[in-house]
Amino acid sequence: MELENKIKEVLNTIRPFLMSDGGDVEFVRFEDGIVYVKLLGACRHCALADMTLESMVEEALTFEIPEVIKVVSVNEE
Repeated sequence: MELENKIKEVLNTIRPFLMSDGGDVEFVRFEDGIVYVKLLGACRHCALADMTLESMVEEALTFEIPEVIKVVSVNEE
């Protein structure tokens, strides 16, 4: 649970950058070193969503939290 709180804190630090482009990110779960997130708003259908996920979300989380090895988007229609 403490690790989930750290993940949410890191997501909160990058949230303003996503929101400035009309998007957002929501924590879904953490399992086996993988953080599952849901991209929201403009991020959800953006052509650059994969790049945002890797270059911003995954980079921030893996840098701040050694237990995180990957970030996966679980956006469902």
